[in-house]
Amino acid sequence: MTTINAIGLTDAEVAQRVAEGKSNDVPTRAARSISEIVRGNVFTRINAILGVLFLIVLSTGSLINGAFGLLIIANSAIGIIQEIRAKQTLDKLAIVGQAKPTVRRLTSSGPAAMLVLPSEVVLDDIIELGPGDQIVVDGEILEQSNLEVDESLLTGEADPIAKELGDAVMSGSFVVAGAGAYRATKVGHEAYAAKLAEEASKFTLVKSELRNGINKILQFITYLLVPAGLLTIYTQLFTTHADWQDAVLRMVGALVPMVPEGLVLMTSIAFAVGVVRLGRRQCLVNELPAIEGLARVDVVCADKTGTLTENGMRLGEVRRLNEADVDHVLAQLAGDDARPNASIAAIAEAYPDSPGWQATATAPFKSATKWSGSSYGEHGNWVIGAPDVLLEPGSPVAEQAEQIGARGLRVLLLASSDRSVDAADAPGRITPVALVVLEQKVRPDARETLEYFADQHVSVKVISGDNAVSVGAVAGTLGLHGETMDARQLPEQPELLADTLEECTTFGRVRPDQKRAMVHALQSRGHTVAMTGDGVNDVLALKDADIGVAMGSGSSASRAVAQIVLLDNKFATLPYVVGEGRRVIGNIERVSNLFLTKTVYSVLLAALVGLAGLSAEWFGTAPLLFPFQPIHVTIAAWFTIGIPAFILSLAPNNERAHTGFVRRVMTAALPSGLVVGTATFVSYLVAYRGGEAMLVEPTQASTAALITLLVSSLWVLSVVARPYEWWRVALVAVSALAYVLIFSLPLTRRLFMLDPSNLEVTATALGIGLVGAALIEVAWWVQGRVLGEKRRLWR
Repeated sequence: MTTINAIGLTDAEVAQRVAEGKSNDVPTRAARSISEIVRGNVFTRINAILGVLFLIVLSTGSLINGAFGLLIIANSAIGIIQEIRAKQTLDKLAIVGQAKPTVRRLTSSGPAAMLVLPSEVVLDDIIELGPGDQIVVDGEILEQSNLEVDESLLTGEADPIAKELGDAVMSGSFVVAGAGAYRATKVGHEAYAAKLAEEASKFTLVKSELRNGINKILQFITYLLVPAGLLTIYTQLFTTHADWQDAVLRMVGALVPMVPEGLVLMTSIAFAVGVVRLGRRQCLVNELPAIEGLARVDVVCADKTGTLTENGMRLGEVRRLNEADVDHVLAQLAGDDARPNASIAAIAEAYPDSPGWQATATAPFKSATKWSGSSYGEHGNWVIGAPDVLLEPGSPVAEQAEQIGARGLRVLLLASSDRSVDAADAPGRITPVALVVLEQKVRPDARETLEYFADQHVSVKVISGDNAVSVGAVAGTLGLHGETMDARQLPEQPELLADTLEECTTFGRVRPDQKRAMVHALQSRGHTVAMTGDGVNDVLALKDADIGVAMGSGSSASRAVAQIVLLDNKFATLPYVVGEGRRVIGNIERVSNLFLTKTVYSVLLAALVGLAGLSAEWFGTAPLLFPFQPIHVTIAAWFTIGIPAFILSLAPNNERAHTGFVRRVMTAALPSGLVVGTATFVSYLVAYRGGEAMLVEPTQASTAALITLLVSSLWVLSVVARPYEWWRVALVAVSALAYVLIFSLPLTRRLFMLDPSNLEVTATALGIGLVGAALIEVAWWVQGRVLGEKRRLWR
């Protein structure tokens, strides 16, 4: 250990720096504040469009036709409430899962080391470091003992960097070996990581097919809205010769349903509710689309220790190979390790009393070398590590260790060395002294979780730094079958590595850089890869995987780069995350079908009426008013889209996630929208008798068109709700019954300007609606053939 005096700040000095704004005040999460949430949900493009149309309707004096303005309040309120709920859940979980650096402070009772939140670190604080710790602010090294820092997430430099006294360390890097302490020299927005355009210690943006698909759909809708909207405005205001209030109301009635007011809202709600549900299972989702991403994963790379087995270990036996004082050596090695890993902690528990030897040199454990050790002068040089790394292959002791490892046990070799452990060629020539056998407890839920992934056709690759035979034995006890391979024999060429990964299931003695290369090789074959891990050796792979899943008890560095953190350390939580992602994806696809169908039939109807209006102007025939006033399209959306979409977006859904979101939605919504729009227009033409007819006849024509629209739209809902369960059937039935009541009650007929009294017109409209429903049913079966999906009416 090399050091300079570093006691820490007093409470008064800390308070002064906080008052001067010299604290690490960078937000730890990329989350919106409550004021930003309110602004983001109120001042949206869709709300702006609806708001302008609402003011136009109010100018006509028809208050009932402005009912669609309630959508502005509803959309904003629901969005705000759900996002704030999700934020509160995430913030609570983030505090639990947040890495807390150890800071030295000079308290009234003397110097003390205490855990604080990263935001509580101030300028000149002394921060202690150990393996796996993330460096939270920039600083200068004051103490170090074989300290090595990985800065690859910031600089791209692949090799760990040894740090000496006075060397600078950067926020966003992490310790891979050794220990030390540093003084904070730059905090808050002055720190290196905070200045990066895309902070490398934060999370890469998860690829979201759902998010990208909805953006494409909205672009498509925008291209349709502009010409259809302009045509509607022109024909309704300048060709119909109706009074301006009626013309304006018809124009707004055409424009309002074109706006997909609920599509983005329902997507946000589905994600937010998913966050809250997973939060109840102590699962911290650092990025909302990560829920979706894990649902699309087809390969899970799982670390053995801490994932399939529990972190804790216990000493099983010590097999002595000569007469050396094994007990004293093990006790001293364990006692000298200030930050013991699970193996050394188990030895320390079995040998609590060290002999008090003075170390003259130390070598910390590194994932790349697989051994650690200390030199004790006259008491010798001692190393402890992996037998298959320290011993010659095929030697009697190596074979003995292999046989023990084949039972799923972890085996360490204790050996004496002929040179100091800090020598350049250490460990040099060694003499085996004992085999230390450690027992690992397999997680009770690991087998069930692996079986779940097998049933879902998700392949699992066990990637571990432990002995390959031992890893294979543990995997075998969990029912995971397949070839086991020692990673030291893995080919370096990406193509050959990808081939090997397709053939083998379990890998041992994997270096951190190999874990990363294996993730890249799987991705090169088109796989969506999730990586689970808890150690510092998993960080690079967690960062580069499509979805990184860290254990809550793992290193701060692993938690910092993962998109999902399992705070309860349960591997069995992953199926729930997958299920939540499938619920979001499947339900948003259903909801998108409803909203896009509405937009398609609205644009088509507006275009057909507009073209008819132009032809009337050119050929001198009777002008054609748009069939609906705003109140008509408002009530049409209530039970065919709005309420059902909200229920369907939150419903259970375990269907497997499929690729091609945009193609699937467009294939379903375009035919349905075209059928509904065409049927409604035909029904309107049949019932409409021109502007010279009595006032009651346009109302009857509008009612007839609305009946056709509702019948065909309800069938779209019945198709989207499949495969049926009792509650889905009830949803469709209640929606249909609600419209029957609206058309039956005199009060609602007057309020909503409906006139179904002409039985001939009403019956014709109902018949055309049923024809439209039949065509939608045929289109649904044809779509199944096109997409290669088996259609089911019942679950």
